[in-house]
Amino acid sequence: MYEQPIIQVKDLNKRFGNGCHHCNDSAEANLFKNYCPKCRTIYACRNVSFDVYPGEILGIVGESGSGKSTVLQCLYFDQEVTSGDVYLDDPEFEGLNLLTLSSQKKRYVRNHKYGMVYQNPVKGLKMNFSTIGNIAEKLIAAGNRNVNTMQLIGQELLETVQIPIFRMKEAPRNFSGGMQQRVQIAKALSNQPPLLFLDEVTTGLDLSVQAAVIDLIKQIQRELQISMVVVSHDLAVIRMLADRTLVMLNGEVIEQGLTDQILEDPAHAYSQQLVYSML
Repeated sequence: MYEQPIIQVKDLNKRFGNGCHHCNDSAEANLFKNYCPKCRTIYACRNVSFDVYPGEILGIVGESGSGKSTVLQCLYFDQEVTSGDVYLDDPEFEGLNLLTLSSQKKRYVRNHKYGMVYQNPVKGLKMNFSTIGNIAEKLIAAGNRNVNTMQLIGQELLETVQIPIFRMKEAPRNFSGGMQQRVQIAKALSNQPPLLFLDEVTTGLDLSVQAAVIDLIKQIQRELQISMVVVSHDLAVIRMLADRTLVMLNGEVIEQGLTDQILEDPAHAYSQQLVYSML
Protein backbone atom coordinates (compact mmCIF):
# COMPACT_ATOMS: atom_id res chain seq x y z
CA MET A 1 0.00 0.00 0.00
CA TYR A 2 1.21 3.46 -0.86
CA GLU A 3 1.57 6.01 1.91
CA GLN A 4 0.14 8.95 -0.02
CA PRO A 5 -3.57 8.66 -0.92
CA ILE A 6 -4.54 9.66 -4.46
CA ILE A 7 -7.61 11.37 -3.02
CA GLN A 8 -8.51 12.46 0.51
CA VAL A 9 -12.11 13.20 1.45
CA LYS A 10 -12.61 14.99 4.77
CA ASP A 11 -15.90 15.72 6.57
CA LEU A 12 -18.06 15.76 3.44
CA ASN A 13 -21.55 17.05 4.17
CA LYS A 14 -24.52 17.32 1.82
CA ARG A 15 -27.80 18.71 3.09
CA PHE A 16 -31.03 19.08 1.14
CA GLY A 17 -32.79 21.95 2.93
CA ASN A 18 -31.78 24.85 5.15
CA GLY A 19 -31.80 23.05 8.48
CA CYS A 20 -33.23 24.54 11.67
CA HIS A 21 -32.36 24.84 15.36
CA HIS A 22 -34.06 21.48 15.88
CA CYS A 23 -31.56 19.61 13.68
CA ASN A 24 -28.59 21.99 13.55
CA ASP A 25 -28.08 22.05 17.30
CA SER A 26 -27.85 18.31 17.66
CA ALA A 27 -28.32 16.35 14.47
CA GLU A 28 -27.78 13.07 16.28
CA ALA A 29 -30.58 13.59 18.79
CA ASN A 30 -33.23 15.27 16.66
CA LEU A 31 -33.17 13.50 13.32
CA PHE A 32 -35.39 10.64 12.25
CA LYS A 33 -32.75 8.54 10.47
CA ASN A 34 -31.26 11.36 8.31
CA TYR A 35 -34.43 13.46 8.11
CA CYS A 36 -35.52 16.42 10.24
CA PRO A 37 -39.29 16.14 10.87
CA LYS A 38 -39.50 19.84 11.82
CA CYS A 39 -37.97 21.56 8.75
CA ARG A 40 -37.93 18.53 6.39
CA THR A 41 -34.20 18.86 5.75
CA ILE A 42 -32.47 15.67 4.57
CA TYR A 43 -28.87 15.13 5.68
CA ALA A 44 -27.72 12.97 2.74
CA CYS A 45 -24.03 12.90 3.80
CA ARG A 46 -22.78 13.59 7.31
CA ASN A 47 -19.07 14.02 7.98
CA VAL A 48 -18.02 11.38 5.44
CA SER A 49 -14.23 10.92 5.42
CA PHE A 50 -12.01 8.43 3.60
CA ASP A 51 -8.81 8.04 1.57
CA VAL A 52 -8.26 6.16 -1.69
CA TYR A 53 -4.77 4.89 -2.50
CA PRO A 54 -3.15 4.38 -5.93
CA GLY A 55 -4.25 1.14 -7.55
CA GLU A 56 -6.88 0.48 -4.89
CA ILE A 57 -10.59 -0.28 -5.25
CA LEU A 58 -12.61 1.24 -2.40
CA GLY A 59 -16.15 -0.06 -1.99
CA ILE A 60 -19.03 1.91 -0.50
CA VAL A 61 -22.00 -0.22 0.47
CA GLY A 62 -25.35 0.58 2.04
CA GLU A 63 -29.09 0.42 1.53
CA SER A 64 -31.02 2.74 -0.76
CA GLY A 65 -30.98 6.26 0.71
CA SER A 66 -27.83 5.69 2.77
CA GLY A 67 -25.98 8.50 0.94
CA LYS A 68 -23.47 6.38 -0.96
CA SER A 69 -24.39 7.63 -4.45
CA THR A 70 -24.58 11.22 -3.16
CA VAL A 71 -20.93 10.91 -2.11
CA LEU A 72 -19.93 10.13 -5.71
CA GLN A 73 -22.15 12.90 -7.09
CA CYS A 74 -20.46 15.40 -4.76
CA LEU A 75 -16.96 14.20 -5.69
CA TYR A 76 -17.79 14.37 -9.41
CA PHE A 77 -19.33 17.85 -8.97
CA ASP A 78 -22.80 16.71 -10.02
CA GLN A 79 -24.01 18.02 -6.65
CA GLU A 80 -22.92 21.12 -4.74
CA VAL A 81 -21.64 20.14 -1.30
CA THR A 82 -22.77 21.83 1.90
CA SER A 83 -19.26 21.59 3.38
CA GLY A 84 -16.14 19.46 3.29
CA ASP A 85 -12.66 19.11 1.81
CA VAL A 86 -11.35 16.99 -1.07
CA TYR A 87 -7.64 16.88 -1.92
CA LEU A 88 -6.10 15.23 -4.98
CA ASP A 89 -2.50 14.01 -5.01
CA ASP A 90 -1.60 15.96 -8.14
CA PRO A 91 1.01 18.74 -8.60
CA GLU A 92 -1.58 20.93 -10.35
CA PHE A 93 -3.87 20.89 -7.32
CA GLU A 94 -1.47 20.46 -4.42
CA GLY A 95 -3.02 21.78 -1.21
CA LEU A 96 -6.20 22.93 -2.97
CA ASN A 97 -9.66 21.90 -1.79
CA LEU A 98 -11.27 20.72 -5.06
CA LEU A 99 -14.71 21.63 -3.76
CA THR A 100 -13.79 25.33 -3.69
CA LEU A 101 -12.43 25.47 -7.26
CA SER A 102 -14.06 27.60 -9.96
CA SER A 103 -16.56 25.95 -12.33
CA GLN A 104 -13.91 26.01 -15.06
CA LYS A 105 -11.35 24.21 -12.88
CA LYS A 106 -13.94 21.67 -11.78
CA ARG A 107 -14.67 20.89 -15.44
CA TYR A 108 -10.93 20.44 -15.98
CA VAL A 109 -10.77 17.94 -13.09
CA ARG A 110 -13.79 16.04 -14.46
CA ASN A 111 -12.31 15.91 -17.96
CA HIS A 112 -8.69 15.06 -17.05
CA LYS A 113 -8.54 13.47 -13.58
CA TYR A 114 -11.85 11.64 -13.16
CA GLY A 115 -13.92 9.04 -14.97
CA MET A 116 -17.54 8.31 -14.07
CA VAL A 117 -19.80 5.34 -14.80
CA TYR A 118 -23.41 5.97 -13.80
CA GLN A 119 -26.01 3.41 -12.75
CA ASN A 120 -28.26 4.67 -15.56
CA PRO A 121 -26.29 4.83 -18.85
CA VAL A 122 -28.57 7.64 -20.05
CA LYS A 123 -26.73 9.92 -17.59
CA GLY A 124 -23.31 9.04 -18.95
CA LEU A 125 -23.99 8.59 -22.66
CA LYS A 126 -25.71 10.45 -25.47
CA MET A 127 -27.98 7.68 -26.70
CA ASN A 128 -28.41 9.14 -30.20
CA PHE A 129 -24.66 9.70 -30.80
CA SER A 130 -22.56 6.92 -32.26
CA THR A 131 -20.68 4.80 -29.74
CA ILE A 132 -17.31 6.11 -30.90
CA GLY A 133 -18.78 9.63 -30.95
CA ASN A 134 -19.52 9.30 -27.22
CA ILE A 135 -15.88 8.44 -26.56
CA ALA A 136 -14.72 11.30 -28.80
CA GLU A 137 -16.90 13.72 -26.81
CA LYS A 138 -14.87 13.01 -23.67
CA LEU A 139 -11.58 13.24 -25.60
CA ILE A 140 -12.57 16.60 -27.10
CA ALA A 141 -13.50 17.88 -23.63
CA ALA A 142 -9.98 16.87 -22.52
CA GLY A 143 -8.43 18.92 -25.33
CA ASN A 144 -7.97 16.40 -28.16
CA ARG A 145 -8.61 17.68 -31.67
CA ASN A 146 -7.05 15.11 -34.04
CA VAL A 147 -9.84 12.99 -35.56
CA ASN A 148 -7.57 10.07 -36.53
CA THR A 149 -6.02 9.94 -33.07
CA MET A 150 -9.44 9.99 -31.42
CA GLN A 151 -10.68 7.20 -33.66
CA LEU A 152 -7.66 5.03 -32.84
CA ILE A 153 -8.08 5.64 -29.10
CA GLY A 154 -11.80 4.91 -29.39
CA GLN A 155 -11.22 1.65 -31.23
CA GLU A 156 -8.62 0.50 -28.70
CA LEU A 157 -10.98 1.26 -25.83
CA LEU A 158 -13.90 -0.54 -27.47
CA GLU A 159 -11.65 -3.58 -27.92
CA THR A 160 -10.64 -3.31 -24.26
CA VAL A 161 -14.28 -3.40 -23.13
CA GLN A 162 -15.14 -6.09 -25.71
CA ILE A 163 -17.49 -4.08 -27.94
CA PRO A 164 -17.18 -5.24 -31.60
CA ILE A 165 -15.45 -2.56 -33.71
CA PHE A 166 -17.98 -3.03 -36.52
CA ARG A 167 -20.62 -1.61 -34.14
CA MET A 168 -18.70 1.55 -33.26
CA LYS A 169 -20.89 3.72 -35.52
CA GLU A 170 -24.07 2.44 -33.89
CA ALA A 171 -25.86 4.48 -31.22
CA PRO A 172 -25.84 3.04 -27.66
CA ARG A 173 -29.67 3.02 -27.69
CA ASN A 174 -29.37 -0.10 -29.89
CA PHE A 175 -27.26 -1.92 -27.29
CA SER A 176 -28.19 -4.11 -24.33
CA GLY A 177 -27.81 -2.74 -20.79
CA GLY A 178 -24.54 -4.59 -20.28
CA MET A 179 -23.09 -3.25 -23.53
CA GLN A 180 -24.18 0.29 -22.63
CA GLN A 181 -22.27 -0.03 -19.35
CA ARG A 182 -19.21 -1.20 -21.29
CA VAL A 183 -19.43 1.86 -23.55
CA GLN A 184 -19.69 4.05 -20.44
CA ILE A 185 -16.56 2.42 -19.03
CA ALA A 186 -14.70 2.98 -22.32
CA LYS A 187 -15.76 6.63 -22.34
CA ALA A 188 -14.72 7.10 -18.70
CA LEU A 189 -11.27 5.62 -19.43
CA SER A 190 -10.65 7.68 -22.58
CA ASN A 191 -8.81 10.51 -20.79
CA GLN A 192 -6.66 8.01 -18.81
CA PRO A 193 -7.89 9.27 -15.44
CA PRO A 194 -6.10 8.23 -12.26
CA LEU A 195 -9.48 7.84 -10.53
CA LEU A 196 -12.67 6.10 -11.69
CA PHE A 197 -16.07 6.33 -9.97
CA LEU A 198 -18.58 3.51 -10.54
CA ASP A 199 -22.14 3.95 -9.24
CA GLU A 200 -24.23 0.75 -9.03
CA VAL A 201 -22.92 -0.39 -12.43
CA THR A 202 -24.36 -3.92 -12.17
CA THR A 203 -27.85 -3.01 -10.92
CA GLY A 204 -30.62 -4.23 -13.20
CA LEU A 205 -28.36 -6.49 -15.26
CA ASP A 206 -28.80 -10.25 -15.63
CA LEU A 207 -26.50 -12.30 -13.41
CA SER A 208 -24.34 -13.50 -16.30
CA VAL A 209 -23.99 -9.91 -17.58
CA GLN A 210 -23.20 -8.69 -14.04
CA ALA A 211 -20.38 -11.26 -13.83
CA ALA A 212 -18.96 -10.12 -17.19
CA VAL A 213 -19.01 -6.44 -16.15
CA ILE A 214 -17.33 -7.28 -12.83
CA ASP A 215 -14.64 -9.29 -14.63
CA LEU A 216 -14.07 -6.35 -16.98
CA ILE A 217 -13.66 -3.91 -14.06
CA LYS A 218 -11.17 -6.26 -12.36
CA GLN A 219 -9.23 -6.67 -15.62
CA ILE A 220 -9.03 -2.89 -16.14
CA GLN A 221 -7.89 -2.31 -12.57
CA ARG A 222 -5.25 -5.03 -12.86
CA GLU A 223 -3.89 -3.86 -16.22
CA LEU A 224 -4.11 -0.08 -15.77
CA GLN A 225 -3.57 0.08 -11.98
CA ILE A 226 -6.29 2.73 -11.85
CA SER A 227 -7.86 3.67 -8.51
CA MET A 228 -11.61 3.16 -8.22
CA VAL A 229 -14.48 4.01 -5.90
CA VAL A 230 -17.28 1.47 -6.37
CA VAL A 231 -20.73 2.14 -4.91
CA SER A 232 -23.21 -0.72 -4.54
CA HIS A 233 -26.08 -1.87 -2.34
CA ASP A 234 -24.93 -5.43 -3.10
CA LEU A 235 -22.26 -6.71 -0.74
CA ALA A 236 -21.56 -9.62 -3.11
CA VAL A 237 -20.38 -7.12 -5.76
CA ILE A 238 -18.24 -5.29 -3.18
CA ARG A 239 -16.75 -8.61 -2.03
CA MET A 240 -15.61 -9.41 -5.58
CA LEU A 241 -14.17 -5.96 -6.30
CA ALA A 242 -13.12 -3.94 -3.27
CA ASP A 243 -9.88 -4.03 -1.28
CA ARG A 244 -11.38 -1.87 1.47
CA THR A 245 -15.02 -1.07 2.22
CA LEU A 246 -17.07 1.69 3.86
CA VAL A 247 -20.51 0.82 5.19
CA MET A 248 -22.96 3.75 5.10
CA LEU A 249 -26.29 4.17 6.88
CA ASN A 250 -28.45 7.31 7.08
CA GLY A 251 -25.75 9.47 5.50
CA GLU A 252 -22.94 8.36 7.82
CA VAL A 253 -20.01 5.96 7.58
CA ILE A 254 -20.76 3.49 10.37
CA GLU A 255 -17.90 1.07 9.69
CA GLN A 256 -14.84 0.82 7.47
CA GLY A 257 -11.95 -1.55 7.03
CA LEU A 258 -10.53 -4.29 4.83
CA THR A 259 -13.34 -5.94 2.88
CA ASP A 260 -12.42 -9.41 4.15
CA GLN A 261 -12.43 -8.12 7.72
CA ILE A 262 -15.90 -6.57 7.38
CA LEU A 263 -17.27 -9.71 5.75
CA GLU A 264 -15.81 -12.09 8.33
CA ASP A 265 -16.18 -10.04 11.50
CA PRO A 266 -18.53 -7.06 11.08
CA ALA A 267 -18.64 -4.88 14.19
CA HIS A 268 -21.76 -2.78 13.62
CA ALA A 269 -25.23 -4.39 13.87
CA TYR A 270 -26.22 -3.05 10.43
CA SER A 271 -23.03 -4.45 8.85
CA GLN A 272 -23.81 -7.80 10.48
CA GLN A 273 -27.30 -7.66 8.97
CA LEU A 274 -25.81 -6.99 5.51
CA VAL A 275 -23.39 -9.90 5.81
CA TYR A 276 -26.06 -12.30 7.08
CA SER A 277 -28.30 -11.35 4.15
CA MET A 278 -25.59 -12.71 1.79
CA LEU A 279 -25.59 -16.13 3.41
